[in-house]
Amino acid sequence: MWLVIAIIAMLCWSGSDFFSKLGSKPSDKYSHWKMVMAVGLVMGIHAFYEMATGTTVTMQDIIYYLPASAMYILSMIFGYVSLRYIELSVSSPICNSSGAIAAILCFVVLGQTIDGLSTVGVVIVSLGVVFLGIAEYTEDDEAKAKRQLKANRKYSKSVLAILLPVLYCIIDALGTFFDAVILEEGNTFMTSIFHYLDEDVANVAYELTFLFMAIVAFIYVFVIKKQKLGSLKLKEEAPKGIGAICETAGQFAYVYALAANPVGAAPIICAYCVISSLWSAIFLKERLSWKHYAALVAVFAGIIIMGVAEGLAEL
Repeated sequence: MWLVIAIIAMLCWSGSDFFSKLGSKPSDKYSHWKMVMAVGLVMGIHAFYEMATGTTVTMQDIIYYLPASAMYILSMIFGYVSLRYIELSVSSPICNSSGAIAAILCFVVLGQTIDGLSTVGVVIVSLGVVFLGIAEYTEDDEAKAKRQLKANRKYSKSVLAILLPVLYCIIDALGTFFDAVILEEGNTFMTSIFHYLDEDVANVAYELTFLFMAIVAFIYVFVIKKQKLGSLKLKEEAPKGIGAICETAGQFAYVYALAANPVGAAPIICAYCVISSLWSAIFLKERLSWKHYAALVAVFAGIIIMGVAEGLAEL
């Protein structure tokens, strides 16, 4: 059963990537905020369901988990913005490399040990991301335009295109770091500030914080910026809703898959960015240069190695 749940998590998170990309219109400068609204709404509904079925969450719990929640939400906002400027095939692997930075933070700040397999994965991912950035920024404009002929969207070379997914990667890693502090029972790091929370409570606290952020985004777009609600068209906004459902479902399946079999589930779920790239190649007609693909292979390999190492560590 764990295999089915792990595959569901992998497919859901790759689906979240794909549908978020479909919903991110380059012409709509508020598309990332609308994506936040969609995700916050779905997560809010799930949070209320969890509370109705027995999970008790207090305002104090939400505040305790706020450092992690804030980092995760901020990283996702940067990720949604990046989808307007760069191919999903490039963005997703960079974003999913945050585990390498999180491992380094936990090693340096918390004094946690990093086994040899994890170290290999971290090094490979780091090198792969660096070379991916170099391949993207140094590519000739004519060559980029030529390979984008069949793509649904065209992208110009810019520092911002690479910077945004890198910011996602760094900030998401900070969220993982705070998770390691808050969710690890017995951790003594800054105990006067951070308090241990059960994973179920932390997850609901995160979803309620995302719901609050969705409300803030709604006020910003439709009240402060005076965008018309009538401008929202079901056909254009539907991918955002599907992406939000996939994101929430993937997160739910992830917890149960890891609890059932961490060794088997972790590398499968970590491979979701590979599936995201597959969807982008099939449906979005994205094509990259051989330098991009070489760097992506390194990133994919490193992420899967780290997933295997994570699973072994849970034994």
